[in-house]
Formats: sequence, C-alpha cells, structure tokens
Amino acid sequence: MSDTTTILHDTANRLFSDSITPGDLARAASGDWLQTQWQQLEELGLTLALVPENAGGAGLEAADALGLVRLAGYHGVPLPLPETLLASWLLANAGLPVLEGPLTIAPAHQAEPLRLERTGEGWRLRGELSRVPWARHAAGIAALADHDGQPMVCLLTPDGYTLDHAVNLAREPRDTVQVNCALQGAHVAAAPDGFGPQQLQAAGAALRALAMAGTIDRVLTMSVNYANERKQFGRPIGKFQAVQQNLAVLASQAAAAGAASDIAAEAFGTTPDLLAIAVAKVRTGEAAGSAASTAHQVHGAIGFTEEHSLHFFTKRLWSWRDEFGREAEWNRLVGEQAAHAGADGLWPLIASV
Repeated sequence: MSDTTTILHDTANRLFSDSITPGDLARAASGDWLQTQWQQLEELGLTLALVPENAGGAGLEAADALGLVRLAGYHGVPLPLPETLLASWLLANAGLPVLEGPLTIAPAHQAEPLRLERTGEGWRLRGELSRVPWARHAAGIAALADHDGQPMVCLLTPDGYTLDHAVNLAREPRDTVQVNCALQGAHVAAAPDGFGPQQLQAAGAALRALAMAGTIDRVLTMSVNYANERKQFGRPIGKFQAVQQNLAVLASQAAAAGAASDIAAEAFGTTPDLLAIAVAKVRTGEAAGSAASTAHQVHGAIGFTEEHSLHFFTKRLWSWRDEFGREAEWNRLVGEQAAHAGADGLWPLIASV
C-alpha cells in the first residue's frame, strides 16, 4: 500500500473505533439512520475513494480503496459505505454525475432486468427490483439497464421510484424498488466496455467477500477475548482443549477468508475476473457459516442475547453470504469453467486464481 492508502486506512480505523458503539449498532438495527457518522465518512472523503481524482474523488487503486470495506466489516459499520463506493465508481466510469450523500446500486439480482426505452430526446426506465440495499436512505441509485442489448448506466433519484420497505436478517434495509420514470439524457450513459449484469453482480459479490472477511476477523477477536475472560471451574474457558480447538478452527477460517478477500479485491474492476470473484465469494461464505457457528459455541447462550454485540456481526455474516449470488450460483460458474478447461487445462485454471 502507498503512504496515502496507509494514512487513509488508519484514519478510517480510528473513526470506526470511536464512532460506532454497541448502542449505535442497536439503533441501526431498530431502523435509525446514523447521520452524524455518515457525515464523518463523507468529510474524510472515504465514500469517494474509488472515484478518479478528475471527478472529485481520491483516485485510489481498487485493492487499496476496498480495504475500507473490510475495515467497515470489522467494526460493524451499519451504513452503506460499500454500496456508495460501488455506485460512485460505476457512475464516474460511465461519465455520469456522482451525487452527494449515500448511494446504492441495482439490480442486486441478474434475473431482475430494468428496461430502458428512448422517448424523444430522453429516456423511460421501467422495472421492479427486490432487496436493493439501503434504498430508503439513498440520495440516488446507480442502476444498470438494458437498451436493445446494450448495458446502460442510469442515475435514479428518489422522485423516480417508489419503495416497499424490507430488511435482511441483520435488520439492514433491503427494499423493493418500483421504477417507472422519465430520465434526462444527462443521467443515462453506456456502461463501461464489457460491463454488464453479471459483472455488476460480481462487483457486489467482491464487496460482500471483503465485508465478510472483516467481520470474521472481528468475530475471532471477540471469541478469543471472551474465552480468556470467562471462567469455569476456576480457570478461563480458553484453557480447555475443546475451546482451544474451536478457536483454532475459527482462526483458520478467518485466515482463509482474508486470503479470499484479497483475491476479490485484486479481481475487482470494469472487467472483473468472474472466476476469481466466484471463488472468493464461495470461500468467504463458507468461512462465514463456520465462523458464526463456532463463535456462538464459544460464547454460549450470552452470544444470542440483545445485550451482547456478537449477534450483530453473526447476523451480517448469515445475511451477506446470500447476497449478490449465493454460493450455489458461484459454485456453478466455477464448475462450468473447470469443465470447459478440461483435464489438461484444470491446473492452469486453478493457478490463475
């Protein structure tokens, strides 16, 4: 990492540590919007880390900027930082304006295409999108739509859609968006070359892999600390071999997720490496399931209580592993590419990831 990236990550780490408390996690889970914390993110320029300098952003390399997503996962930041990073990056690369405030992206599922039609000098966009992250709080949505087989990037503002509120298991907003609106020409542009619905889903999957890796790191820290503090039969439970074995398994899952998330960060871009991101999303998803289960075993009943913070993190892991493509979907892509490579090409394919 460059000195600038190191400073940015250190600054973000201090901000998240100081401004995101267990009380804030509980407030967000009950539906509150943390406006003060969001303003702090914007004032530090964290939300524009992926936007080129000539468009008003920090212009960081993708792998460096996406380290912020992993840090946000570690601290449980209940704000749409990953979605805003992705939306602002997509808008800037398409030459569209990047709005101030929280942003999100759509569609989250390839099976829900938006239809874009010409109407004189403007456009009309139609469609229904389910489980759009943080839509109710977004100043705008960067949406990918189809026009005669050409992927187009559209900038939607709240006056162009209606919402039905919903949440995921972690109580994060995942709203249904109904779109039927006219768009100005300045809010529609061709997507970057080679960037379509599958690439958008892969970009979102890369961000979820990074967020899960950070969250697994936090779950590991919490579990080790609890095992050293909680005493049974006169000594910390971390001294018992069975608990030590669980912690070793959890640490190995955290290491695997961290390595996988590094692959996802390197594979991110306007022409993302779909195979690498598929592998990363599957591996971090598997690690998430194992880590959440092991952490609750170590904590016992207290980890499920509202008073303890563990459940805020494990619920995110259970939710995120199914977003932007479930493991079965990405495993199918891996299997198809392995089959296509054949016996002679299998090892080179593995080595390329």
